[in-house]
Amino acid sequence: MEEMKNLLEGIIKAIVDSPDDVNINLTESENTLIYEVKVGEGDVGKVIGKKGKNVGSLRTLLSAATAKAGGKRAILEIIEW
Repeated sequence: MEEMKNLLEGIIKAIVDSPDDVNINLTESENTLIYEVKVGEGDVGKVIGKKGKNVGSLRTLLSAATAKAGGKRAILEIIEW
């Protein structure tokens, strides 16, 4: 799942104003993967996008990749810091 983490990081860094503030933590349990995306102040809106389209697309990519890889459920959380 490290590949997916790197892909998410690349996409999110391209969207935000402060790419150096992007940090992704992966927490794995028995049947769930949690990607905690931390972005800089004011960049949460850019990651979410209008009407949630950006974050919806990211979650779709994440779900498709994790379903193919191992069948685990993936959760994407966006945190501002």
